Amino acid sequence: MKLALIIDDYLPHSTRVGAKMMHELALELIGQGHEVTVVTPHFDEGEPSFIEDKLEGVIVWRFRSGQIKDVPKVKRAINETLLSHRAWSAIQSKVDKDSFDGVVYYSPSIFFGSLVSRIKKRCQCKSYLVLRDFFPQWAIDSGLMKEGSLIERYFRFFESASYRQADTIGVMSEKNLEIFNSNTDSQYPTTILRNWANLSAHYLSNKKVSLRERLGINDKVIYFYGGNIGHAQDMANLMRLAKAMKCFDDAHFLFVGQGDEVKLVNDLIEEWDLTNCSYLPSVSQAEFKDILAQVDVGLFSLSAQHTAHNFPGKLLGYMVQSLPILGSVNKGNDLLELVNNNQAGLISVNGEDEVFFENASKLQSDVKLRRSIGTSGYKLLEKEFAVGNIASSIVNSLKGE
Repeated sequence: MKLALIIDDYLPHSTRVGAKMMHELALELIGQGHEVTVVTPHFDEGEPSFIEDKLEGVIVWRFRSGQIKDVPKVKRAINETLLSHRAWSAIQSKVDKDSFDGVVYYSPSIFFGSLVSRIKKRCQCKSYLVLRDFFPQWAIDSGLMKEGSLIERYFRFFESASYRQADTIGVMSEKNLEIFNSNTDSQYPTTILRNWANLSAHYLSNKKVSLRERLGINDKVIYFYGGNIGHAQDMANLMRLAKAMKCFDDAHFLFVGQGDEVKLVNDLIEEWDLTNCSYLPSVSQAEFKDILAQVDVGLFSLSAQHTAHNFPGKLLGYMVQSLPILGSVNKGNDLLELVNNNQAGLISVNGEDEVFFENASKLQSDVKLRRSIGTSGYKLLEKEFAVGNIASSIVNSLKGE
């Protein structure tokens, strides 16, 4: 099949998990014999409105867009609203009736409905929405947006438009499927589509400078959080854990990424005198893999206010490297049961700080436990999250099988 993959962020410039996942999906699809073209924005005003290049055999069409990451909310909303218009203006001359046999689009963003509609109409093909984020619902749950407000209705319009263009919508888990169908009166064709990852672990080159040496933490047990540092993650939850873990001289917390709560992280490090914490800004995917190959525990947090049941993509990176997972989630999230029951990590409910601390303490003092949990995590990855199975599932859906 000839497939278009649409996402608002892509490699090599992105540091986000979604970009990495879509690239791994593209490579797997090519490996299975399909032709893949990624449609994604670029943000360089000095470059043409349309750029075509290749990345590891993947054809990439980049259309010029205003910034949509790490900018003020109003500016982001305007530029995201224009994504479909700018994309179609840039690529329409390249698309004819035989260009694509299927479209796979990733949300967030919720603003690609119009673009998908135009491609489907011209190519007479089906589409598959990889839905990873119930926006604007999570923003309402977090108190960032008022239910019934004009801005909520604005975002709901585009959310609905995105859903209507999908012949199949893949959500992350059983609980998410229940919630989505309940919220939308089961009017859309839905299925479970796990997050995914390539199964090959990364090993640090001997030529690379050790992260431990660079930060002066050679003998520490490193608890690593990498990715978006924002409201949805409730970073104060992780900072409270770091504060509680000051009683262990050989525990160190490393935070790497960007987002709305970077200032909060740095402020709390200073306010609470957290000498057991380090913060680094976003790094390239290659550097990120190098870091994962050197740390001991993979950290994550989800806001207690969430009603959706996210499976953060960063967990797959931890599992690929056989790192034990330590985290906390919103109440009722089926991620807790999936990971804990498979001995792939220690997950508690956000707000149960004592349990979170106890779990961290267990991993701190027992290297054999860390290794056994990490090994179980890799086995769970093979079973549930292998990119090959995901790619086949998407293709079969687009073929109507």
